[in-house]
Amino acid sequence: MCSKRMQNCTKCSLFSPRFSFTSFRGYNIGIRLIDEFLVKTDLASCLHFQESAEVIAKVGLKMFLNLSAEVVGWSEESKTCTLRLPTANNPFIEFAEIPEKFAGLVYGNLLCGVIKGALEMVQISADCFYSSDPLRGDEFSEIQIVYKEFLIERVDLDL
Repeated sequence: MCSKRMQNCTKCSLFSPRFSFTSFRGYNIGIRLIDEFLVKTDLASCLHFQESAEVIAKVGLKMFLNLSAEVVGWSEESKTCTLRLPTANNPFIEFAEIPEKFAGLVYGNLLCGVIKGALEMVQISADCFYSSDPLRGDEFSEIQIVYKEFLIERVDLDL
């Protein structure tokens, strides 16, 4: 069954660094996982994107993956940052083996989808993608998060 899905993804050309089957799956996980995170941490709302990135790196990843990331590479306007994940004890590196025929698959995009989905549930629109991956020969495992906007809830009064 899984190989059939992978064949469909290959046909649909979803193996790109920005959008993939794995990030789509991660997004669905993230929109559900945020509830557990908010209940267990009882944190106040973050007022700035910088705070959100630090909470993801230090609290969220620690809670669910037992990893602590380092937030590096902030852009001048503080709308883009990079989460540098440790390469030791990282389940996205240690337990992943990508077959040759799926060499374009970025397995870590699952985590990017989780982050994107969770951020949207707390009203932050952002893009998230792997910028370097040891499974593809890079030295570090890094996720880039690009802040787009704070989302505003809208209520349609014409129901």
